[in-house]
Amino acid sequence: MLRYGGAAIPMQKSLDKENLQGIQYLAGSEEILAHMPEVEAREPFCGEIEEFLNFLSKTLLSMPEAKLYPDVVTFAFWIRRSSVKKLAERFQAEENCIHLGRGVAFHIAPSNVAVNYAYSFAAGFMTGNANVVRIPSKDFPQISIINKAVNMALEQYPACRPYICFVRYGREQRINDALSSIADTRIVWGGDRTIAELRKSPLGPRASEITFADRYSLAVIDSDAYLAADNQPRIVDDFYNDTYLTDQNACTSPRLVVWCGSQTARAKERFWSLLLERVQKKYEFQSIQGVNKLTNAFLAAAAQEGTHMISCGDNRLVRISLDHLFEGLMDFRGDSGYFYEYDCQDIRDLKAVCDDTHCQTVSYIGDPQMFLPLLKTGVRGIDRIVPVGKTMDFDLIWDGYNLYERLTRTIHIS
Repeated sequence: MLRYGGAAIPMQKSLDKENLQGIQYLAGSEEILAHMPEVEAREPFCGEIEEFLNFLSKTLLSMPEAKLYPDVVTFAFWIRRSSVKKLAERFQAEENCIHLGRGVAFHIAPSNVAVNYAYSFAAGFMTGNANVVRIPSKDFPQISIINKAVNMALEQYPACRPYICFVRYGREQRINDALSSIADTRIVWGGDRTIAELRKSPLGPRASEITFADRYSLAVIDSDAYLAADNQPRIVDDFYNDTYLTDQNACTSPRLVVWCGSQTARAKERFWSLLLERVQKKYEFQSIQGVNKLTNAFLAAAAQEGTHMISCGDNRLVRISLDHLFEGLMDFRGDSGYFYEYDCQDIRDLKAVCDDTHCQTVSYIGDPQMFLPLLKTGVRGIDRIVPVGKTMDFDLIWDGYNLYERLTRTIHIS
């Protein structure tokens, strides 16, 4: 495989510092941001990138406060040296090609998922780009923990300073305009409205955009496989992490639970009772969340016959039974422990909710081969099929995008 150290990006873009007023810098500075268009593109996964990320991983895993948040720990494991090396082996297999970062990556993180911005940054950084990352406005404790570790890593690796700038600002379009004007790639998370707002800010002629629109996900549980499992409490913990850990706001969080197999009634009783125990012990719940869930339930019942609420004795868990699946069901999706539930006799029935590009992840308990009849129908949705507990495991292939390809420039040599 051919390798190359770096290539200078022409100094043809610049920032007017007046347009940067109102920015709070959580990592980096105005000076670093202003000079980002001038920094060298790097080869993906190069030694210093690997060293920085590994130091960041070790720092996070050594922080007592980080261990309180499974999503922070999971991120730390994803960027450790062995994980980054495996990613490099997967994505750097092309012969006669050199890959370099595209230049400046402008990331707009979603406001409702604490750690997403860190994964977006890591993807841009490990692929050789300079990264300006708009941090969520909500003060998640995970953000303070990760940013503290990033700044410690920057002290240890000062050569990485020109490649990292974490910012927070309001909805000023002039700032969006300024940061978009220097971006070689713009990565927009947060849904359809955020994408529409950012597209008011033009990109350069050679710049590209990666957008992560509104998506939804579901889980399929084979009742026989679940009841045969000797780790049922662990499976329920995994489902809890897929859903409640992000208040069910992540696109990967299941909103619909589909049951199949011959023992659905018994499996449901066991599964939901264990989950409710976990929720009552671990989940912090506010009254407005309960009001929103009941509102969604009434709207769904009014829109479609055969929709029934199942009493769980605690509105931290709301289950809505469906007689049939219908197009538009996810228009009434809720969060914070709000689940539609359907008994499936034929896996192809799921096409009613998966034949839509908004359908992202299907998690499962059982044999993944059960999805083949559904996939062979030519269903337009579903980008990922993963075991329960793995829905939030990030990868450089995400939402149907190969982020390695989208965030690098390929130089072919013949």
